[in-house]
Amino acid sequence: MELRTLRYFVAVAEELHFGRAALRLHISQPPLSRAVRQLEAEVGAVLLDRSPAGVTLTAAGAVLLEEARALLERAALARERVAAAAGPGAITVGVLGGDGGAGLSRLAASFRRRHPGVEVRVREADLGDPTCGLHAGRVDVALTRGPFQETGLSVRTLRTDAVGVLLRADDPLARRARLHLADLAQRRWFRFPPGTDPLWQSYWGGGVPREGPVVRAVVECRQAVLWNGTVGMTLLDHPPSPGLVVIPLSDMPPSPLVAAWSKNNADAVVRSFVRAATGLHRERERGQGREQARERGAVDAGSGGG
Repeated sequence: MELRTLRYFVAVAEELHFGRAALRLHISQPPLSRAVRQLEAEVGAVLLDRSPAGVTLTAAGAVLLEEARALLERAALARERVAAAAGPGAITVGVLGGDGGAGLSRLAASFRRRHPGVEVRVREADLGDPTCGLHAGRVDVALTRGPFQETGLSVRTLRTDAVGVLLRADDPLARRARLHLADLAQRRWFRFPPGTDPLWQSYWGGGVPREGPVVRAVVECRQAVLWNGTVGMTLLDHPPSPGLVVIPLSDMPPSPLVAAWSKNNADAVVRSFVRAATGLHRERERGQGREQARERGAVDAGSGGG
């Protein structure tokens, strides 16, 4: 039995739903179904009862679930012990396309000071995978944005950022100081590929299904607006390309920047990476608080002198 197949089975057994398990693993449903059937053929027993009402574990499936969890945990422990014996090792960090910038540079400097010998590999994911390959096991930790399916993951919010709507500069709505989702109800939106995590798709679509071009990268979002006059959400503090503007959205909750990793990953380097990211953003918030206090003090002093 392959560990990947066991991981697939555990996902279905925990979700009791092939669709949700496929989203969690960030794969399509047909190969997941084939993998589970091949596993059933390999062990010579039906593991899951499938019906229109859903999926339930058979007695054999319950036994294998317990054994598979133990095997996966043992494999994770083996990787950890081998990594410790081999030396500093490496870590693969997933980042969402277009959401790095200066913050990622500061985090890199902070992490290097803690672990100068650790090799860091960065994998940039497209906008159709908010976990940056975490569910599929392609990265150890992800710096990304919620919301997304968190089953099997540990997620820590680092900060939240206001969002706005991306418009062409000559769009009539671009003259407004603020917008509401209702103002955009009849517009075409850029959207993410079929199979994208529904929580993620819903948030960036303003909570309702949208029609419009499919995009996978930030540059594609901007070009869809520039060339076709479509609209979509973006971070308010992301500078738009020439010919585009960002208008604040009054009725959208802010976008959380998060660190996410597998609950089964006990790697000390991964946990240290998360602590470094958390500490960096807390320091940033404290710095912003001090700056705001200085600005308020300057205003108060100016008023007193008037």
